[in-house]
Formats: sequence, structure tokens, C-alpha cells
Amino acid sequence: MTDKELVNAAIEAREMAYTPYSGFAVGAALLTAEGKLYQGCNIENAAYTPSNCAERTAFFKAVSVGERNFTAIAIVGGKKGEPIHEYCAPCGVCRQVMMEFGDPESFRILLAKSPEKWQTYTLKELLPLGFSGKDLEQ
Repeated sequence: MTDKELVNAAIEAREMAYTPYSGFAVGAALLTAEGKLYQGCNIENAAYTPSNCAERTAFFKAVSVGERNFTAIAIVGGKKGEPIHEYCAPCGVCRQVMMEFGDPESFRILLAKSPEKWQTYTLKELLPLGFSGKDLEQ
């Protein structure tokens, strides 16, 4: 799958976002090492805390069916019903979930404005001092 196809899948996933409170719709497309795609959108809740980000939705869908090896995720976000104007970076909680399942040196995060315009980062660039299971080994 090309990066452009991954970004397009994130844009498609954004259309499913449930955002009655913030109106800020996010879509994510997660790619496994085997080339499988898992899409996610943000899902809000009136109590806010039970809300779930698009990135975690995609990861949880994939992990719930046995996936454990991931190579990249594309993320898009912006006001629902409007074109995407800015890059939308993952929150700290989503970065920590990525740390659980992605290699900080090679897992790629694509922040996109359109299918033609995106920036690519490694997980280590967005979470330079990430905490992982290795930190629990003594």
C-alpha cells in the first residue's frame, strides 16, 4: 500500500467520526506488517472521558483480531464537514498506545492535509523518551 492510499483511507475513516460535542472529526488508517488495513475514527461521549481517539480505535480493532505488527498510521483531522486545513498530531495517550505496538525507530506516522500533502515522522520523533515493556524488565 502506498502512503497516498493510506492517507486516502484515513480521510475515508474521518467521515465516520461521531463528534456531536466538539465537531472535530479525526480519521486514522493503520497498516500492518502484512499489508492489512484497519481504519478508525474518533468517537465522543457526553462524559468526555469515555471518548476514544481515531488512532486508538484503529489499533484496538486490529489488536482485537490478533494483529500485533504494525508499520505505519495515517492521521487526518479537522472541523467536521469542512476540508482539512491543518496537520493533526496524535495525543499523548495515542502515542503511548503506538509505543506498545510499534518500533519507535521504524513505525511511521503520517500527518496529512490531503492525499497529496503529508508529513512523515517516526514514533521516536513524536515520543522521544517513550515508556515501553522494556522499561519494566529488570
